Amino acid sequence: MRQRAAAGDDPGLTFARSPPGSHHNTPGACCCTLSTMFRPLLYLLVILGALSVFIWSSDHITLEGERTVYTVNCEHGEWDGLRCTGRLVAGDRHRFRSSRSRHEVAYWIAGSAAPSGKYTDCDVTDRDLWSCKVQAGEQPSIAHELSDGRPVQRAAGVDLPFHAVTKWKWWVLRMGIPGLRKADYSNTINPRKAKLRPPDPPAK
Repeated sequence: MRQRAAAGDDPGLTFARSPPGSHHNTPGACCCTLSTMFRPLLYLLVILGALSVFIWSSDHITLEGERTVYTVNCEHGEWDGLRCTGRLVAGDRHRFRSSRSRHEVAYWIAGSAAPSGKYTDCDVTDRDLWSCKVQAGEQPSIAHELSDGRPVQRAAGVDLPFHAVTKWKWWVLRMGIPGLRKADYSNTINPRKAKLRPPDPPAK
């Protein structure tokens, strides 16, 4: 249907009237269009966010050759295997930086004034797989060998005992959020098996 122009206008001009039920140029239609356009972007951002959290929590992105062990302590209680009978709290972060070319591994406690140390006789494949012979007088640490990114079984008189958790759990404990009661692993209970060097034979 066409409607004639108002008085004083060109009588030859007419205006087309939108048919009933038409939604062109209405605010609702515009919002629906924008929603459709931004929905894939929103999904992409959610996926990227989840992927970033996973990569951060698994420590896949760190400085080259570096691996961190997030230890925990058991306050007002004792260890029953991996379970703490008291309050589980965040402990020290032990960092290891390996060098394949120099056959050495440096180690220190993040944020601590304690002196750092260095193993100088090491077989290094990568940051997650290395083994070192401990020399007399070297600074004690929690590990002399890593396999799959975790310390192998403790060598008595060489390695310090510890309990540890994954990175995200350590930060949860650091923020004081309750609920966690167990460590994920220990070098005395369920350590990784050595891959590079066989254990030293017992002294006769």
